[in-house]
Amino acid sequence: MSRKSKNSPDRLKLKAALEKELEYFEKTHPRSKALFERAKSSLLAGVPMNWMVKWAGSFPVFVKDASGSHFTDVDGLRYLDLCLGDTGAMTGHSPAESVKAIQDRVAQGVTFMLPTEDAIWVGEELQRRFGLPYWQMAMTATDANRFSIRLARHITGRKKVLVFSWCYHGSVDESFIILKDEKPVCRSGNIGPAVDPAVTTKVVEFNDIPALEAALADHDVACVLAEPVMTNIGIVHPEPGFHEALRRITRRSGTLLILDETHTICAGPGGYTAAHNLEPDILVCGKPIASGIPAAVYGFSKELAERISASVSIEECDTGGIGGTLAGNALSLAAMKVTLEKVLTPDAYKRSIPLAKRFTDGVNAVIDEYALPWTVQQLGCRAEYWFKETPPRNGGEAAAAADYELDRFMHLAALNRGILMTPFHNMALVSPASTEADMDEHTRVFRESVKILFD
Repeated sequence: MSRKSKNSPDRLKLKAALEKELEYFEKTHPRSKALFERAKSSLLAGVPMNWMVKWAGSFPVFVKDASGSHFTDVDGLRYLDLCLGDTGAMTGHSPAESVKAIQDRVAQGVTFMLPTEDAIWVGEELQRRFGLPYWQMAMTATDANRFSIRLARHITGRKKVLVFSWCYHGSVDESFIILKDEKPVCRSGNIGPAVDPAVTTKVVEFNDIPALEAALADHDVACVLAEPVMTNIGIVHPEPGFHEALRRITRRSGTLLILDETHTICAGPGGYTAAHNLEPDILVCGKPIASGIPAAVYGFSKELAERISASVSIEECDTGGIGGTLAGNALSLAAMKVTLEKVLTPDAYKRSIPLAKRFTDGVNAVIDEYALPWTVQQLGCRAEYWFKETPPRNGGEAAAAADYELDRFMHLAALNRGILMTPFHNMALVSPASTEADMDEHTRVFRESVKILFD
């Protein structure tokens, strides 16, 4: 067995291996292929959302049903789901407690443009978990981020937003900006931007405190929008002292701090914020908090809530670009209540986080066995591997280590062996419904995939 260290396999060998996996995939998924071909006549690109084409195979797998940490496709094949709706189903598919509460709510009415008592319970629980006293509801974290940015601009009278290069905040226009050769540029693939994001946004690398300080020195930035740990470009942890500096500099410059916990809620019941005693002005969270039912929340510090209340009149509160007819609907609130009360609990994390460590340890063991200059990072019940010898310290380093062709092979090899990874990157999310045997099966499949390329 070869132990020669290299970042990627021979490209001809990789191409041949990928072609073989694609051939097997098409052979074993005839029903999904037929449905995809049929869908092309009514759905743009054959999918209900454009990014659903970005799977490792030549067409997406069509799902039949799911429960816990597994799903079955229309060809009758069963998979361990380590994608979990890219966090939307982090609690596992259709938890029994959630199903019952959601069914009961549907039978009693779904949406009214009026509050239900569940809203109060959810608000009080969010206070307890995250430490911020006042909350509002949205349908998605993208909406919650947009609303938060609007409020930040309104309160501060400033127009600029600051984000970190290669960040992820849903489809927020201001976030589609990266640093290239140390200059801010529109991120490749950004569809139809209203303006160049460099007009609205400043961008620096994560963990770069001097750059952050310089960017906020002009006192023209309304808010910093950040994940407390970068996730969608690979898990990039904050260096010691970074969050303390971020909070100190934003306060000194009069800049509001928005922390987007939509992915980092994997760190614990109160997200990374509660786990590390962070102090945002606004906190956003979505995806898993309602067991897969569309819902999101955004909360405010007492000072900011008072400023908002004093500056937004009742007469004009429905015309400010914040809200939505379905935001705060009864179904979403019922789903949030049961999820926060009975599913997304401390006990769930006590189960899923050790399982994610078992996943990480298994990947590390294969990396060591083959002397690969790859790395794997863990954040709570989330883990991600990269084709890079040392953990990236910012989004630019993480992006530079990406290898689309190698990604595609690793994902498709896993899928052909019954494991679904997140399509956009090498992320695995572990639900409390998973088992040690599931993690060991991933290690086996990961080793087999590496063996194909490096033996």
